[in-house]
Amino acid sequence: MKVNKIVVLQLMMSMVLMLGTASCSKKSSSTHASRATGWDVDSQNGTAARNAGKKQQAGPGLVFVEGGTFTMGKVQDDVMHDWNNTPTQQHVQSFYMDETEVTNGMYLEYLEWLKKVFPPTEENYKNIYEGASPDTLVWRNRLGYNETMTNNYLRHPSYANYPVVGVNWIQAVEFSKWRTDRVNEAVLEKNGYLKKGAKTNDVNAENAFNTEGYLMSPSTSRGASDEIVLKKNPSGKRTKAGEEEKNVYAQRSSGIILPEYRLPTEAEWEYAAAADVGQREYNIYKGQKKYPWSGDYTRSNKRKNRGDQLANFKQGNGDYGGIAGWSDDGADITNAVKSYAPNDFGLYDMAGNVAEWVADVYRPIIDNEANDFNYYRGNQYAKNKIGKDGKVEIVTTATIKYDTLSNGKVIARNLPGEIAQVPVDEQETYLRQNFSTSDNINYRDGDKQSSRYFDFGDSESGSKADQAMYNSPKHNVTTDSLGKMIRKYDNSSKRTTLIDDKVRVYKGGSWRDRAYWLDPAQRRYFPQDMATDYIGFRCAMSRVGSKSEKRKSPRN
Repeated sequence: MKVNKIVVLQLMMSMVLMLGTASCSKKSSSTHASRATGWDVDSQNGTAARNAGKKQQAGPGLVFVEGGTFTMGKVQDDVMHDWNNTPTQQHVQSFYMDETEVTNGMYLEYLEWLKKVFPPTEENYKNIYEGASPDTLVWRNRLGYNETMTNNYLRHPSYANYPVVGVNWIQAVEFSKWRTDRVNEAVLEKNGYLKKGAKTNDVNAENAFNTEGYLMSPSTSRGASDEIVLKKNPSGKRTKAGEEEKNVYAQRSSGIILPEYRLPTEAEWEYAAAADVGQREYNIYKGQKKYPWSGDYTRSNKRKNRGDQLANFKQGNGDYGGIAGWSDDGADITNAVKSYAPNDFGLYDMAGNVAEWVADVYRPIIDNEANDFNYYRGNQYAKNKIGKDGKVEIVTTATIKYDTLSNGKVIARNLPGEIAQVPVDEQETYLRQNFSTSDNINYRDGDKQSSRYFDFGDSESGSKADQAMYNSPKHNVTTDSLGKMIRKYDNSSKRTTLIDDKVRVYKGGSWRDRAYWLDPAQRRYFPQDMATDYIGFRCAMSRVGSKSEKRKSPRN
């Protein structure tokens, strides 16, 4: 009888295992069957179908900012009477933003990499490192002794976690590009698509990794050699026991390559700084905030730190930090990041410490009649350059391009491994309704049609119609036959404005500013090729996929 019970139990266990195997087999089959064709995508090259629903991972240092609708522009006092931030209703998509401003330590990583890969001792690369280096002389003042910051602020370890300054807008953009490539290079190595250690051991000017270059031609990209054996089987294809895959490359459809790091748009920055999400009650905002924190005052009302300043800014004439022994905000110049409480999105120093570059070209008016979704002025559409051989042209050590800025600083326009770019032409713009030219900076504000002299009924343009809407100074830098730089300062008394296509918006108050400028809606502008001791930056990244990270549910 005991034996029969054992046999019955064995039969039951066998049936359970058989049912479980069948169930798993059926589940596996349905999981990998295409919804379009019914084909088994594992046995085909169905990367997109296989990775459907894969969510974007946040890049290093980034915080998720859920997009939404907000009032962009000043809604309270405007004592300066600028009239350049009239309230408009805008909507921004979800995105990611740096938790803190880019620090000296982060920027030094960039400089050290450039120095290693493009040695400044070599003639062809001497301007790459120098062009990326911050201007440490921004600390000097005719009637102030600031040589300590001039000599130490960038490189001394005591300032490693302080926001980097002396960086112009162009340098901030180039840092963002470099960061994109280094992050994706690490992601690909971690997932087995690039040879381990290649990003540090094998890198040089001839084979520096570039994200777009890898996606365009992975077999020739740095680190993607025939020697790579994918033991982790990242492609998801079925392989026989003991079989290894060779020469399998990541694509956008793999879902692991991150979008580019970039400067945030003005709308994104202001939305993230205001953090109105903390003022939300059901589907109504309880009130517009004056600062990135709740309330109309710069001091904390919480019991634990009541009376403490909530940002690093100038209290008044001669008061940058307070009385010794009892400091108002704990700093006189900049302060270490995360020294003050974050806003409701978890972002630090969105007011005070340093003001920050954003991507937009400055214009006095935000044109919400033309667009109220992801507003941004500065689009310059480009495409990959095709060489004479019909292939995409990759920048090499011999084809690096350098730009001489209006102040004489020389900066590399592109680096080896990047894809050469050219403006889009009629092939992309013909019969399109959404854009008709490559350069859209002056659209509806700066182009001929927006000038008061333009006559829409006149078939021939007169001399006045050709006048620039913004008559700004035109400084010129040239090089003579001996290679000597000649700087020509525009002394014309007929200039009427400082606004042109090369001035960029910067947002947020700084350690030099009064509380008035801490309002996220305040906006100012500065030439993109110049730097100061009070403007830094942080990076952003677009969100792909769903608007929210978590599924919403009714509160009650």
